[in-house]
Amino acid sequence: MLAHVHMKCMSFDSLPIIPHSPASSVCADEAPMLNKGDMVGWDNWRELPIEQQMGWQIPIQMMINITQLRRFQPVITTAEYLKYAELPSALETTSGYWNRSAYYQPPNPYVSHGDRTLGKPTLFVIENAWYDSEVTRVDTVPDTMKERGGWTAGNSSVVQASRWEDRDSDTAQLLLKSLLLDKNVVEWEEAQSAVRDLVVQMPESVGAAPPNLESDEFIEEVLNQNGWEVLYTFQGAAGMDFVKHVVMPMRQVAQRTSIRGFIEDYRHVDADVVVLAGETHLYRKPGQMRFTTRSMRELFQDLVVHHVVPLDKVYELARKLDFRMSAINNGRQWMASHIRRGDFVDVGWAWGNSHEGHQRVMQHLDEGRKLLQSEHRHTAYSIPGITPDTSIPQREPPAQGDKFFVATDESDPEKLAYFSENGAVLFHDLVTFEDRHEFGWGVLFSDIIGLVEQATLARASYFYGSAMSSFTGGVFNMRAVLGAEEVTGLAD
Repeated sequence: MLAHVHMKCMSFDSLPIIPHSPASSVCADEAPMLNKGDMVGWDNWRELPIEQQMGWQIPIQMMINITQLRRFQPVITTAEYLKYAELPSALETTSGYWNRSAYYQPPNPYVSHGDRTLGKPTLFVIENAWYDSEVTRVDTVPDTMKERGGWTAGNSSVVQASRWEDRDSDTAQLLLKSLLLDKNVVEWEEAQSAVRDLVVQMPESVGAAPPNLESDEFIEEVLNQNGWEVLYTFQGAAGMDFVKHVVMPMRQVAQRTSIRGFIEDYRHVDADVVVLAGETHLYRKPGQMRFTTRSMRELFQDLVVHHVVPLDKVYELARKLDFRMSAINNGRQWMASHIRRGDFVDVGWAWGNSHEGHQRVMQHLDEGRKLLQSEHRHTAYSIPGITPDTSIPQREPPAQGDKFFVATDESDPEKLAYFSENGAVLFHDLVTFEDRHEFGWGVLFSDIIGLVEQATLARASYFYGSAMSSFTGGVFNMRAVLGAEEVTGLAD
């Protein structure tokens, strides 16, 4: 979520504002206790015992490395914004919701509200329906694409005033559109197949020269000539886009007339604060948009894997836990899994009950062990600027019956005991009192423990996680930075 906010702000040379205190679920003296339902405005926890309804707020500086993030682009927290606006810090909402009334009180009630320097800050809201309802949202529309599609800029002071020229009267365009089932976005392989069918049915549509159907450049040229554009994004897991990882770049193809550039639609906005309203996370690609160039996709990838990261001490503790897991297995490589329970049980996304989920994990880790023991080609993820950790592959592969690391939000003691009795090693089995003392009070929080678990899972020689979980996606991102092989990670 943070990453897509930064990319949008980069488009306008703007300053992102992020929540100061996200919610957590384990206590500490340094964080205020609040009712989770009241905090985020949900009723999910109302029927639980009161102790399970309570949560705590952690400063965002404990969750991510703000210094590293600011190396990519300047950013402020909501608390810093309120201070800048001379408003009380107590106004910050506990849910992270941007309060469109309370955050815009003039610091001086006697000053005109229309004065940008002395009155309240100005606000522009990008309504949710404007963002990507029935359109294909991209970062920007390149000039070459505008020329191909007869782009008309329209009134620069009006939202979404630009338009594409309607050119669907061409027979080849209509045929290609029907071959692609009149979708707005299709996979690259679908587009390839449709172009080949077009060449068979209407060979005159591609000119006199013999068509080179094995050439990506030729395929793209035919697509461009017939109203389609190649876009750049990332592949999800198991055919879905819940993991939000950025380790597998891919191409898709979109109808040109469906494409809307974020820059083109909103760069005219002249306001102190721009708010993108509503939910833009579910069922979207990472970044909540696609990219029209490889370079912008790589820039977003760089932001995610190198700049939206936890504190250094998270990685330091994860390295210690890595060596302890290896020691438990006599210096060999070790494997790991993320077993998501909690809210996934309520919405039906969990891997059955805890016992079924554990058996599923053991089955996949057994396949992972056989893979690590075999001779196979080493293919790392396509991530620029990484420094592979060469110590992990040098260990001997895991043996049958070896212990494996599990990160889970399961809280039932009996189910956790079942995990442990069947080969799983949990966080509390590895961390010591000295670790907790050195790390500090933050390691009392389950959310921060989760960050350490992610960084530890990333160091496993084989990892299995949930295709429905962005926690798993974060592990994949970390693994890619360490130089892990593509085949040693699975999410389903």
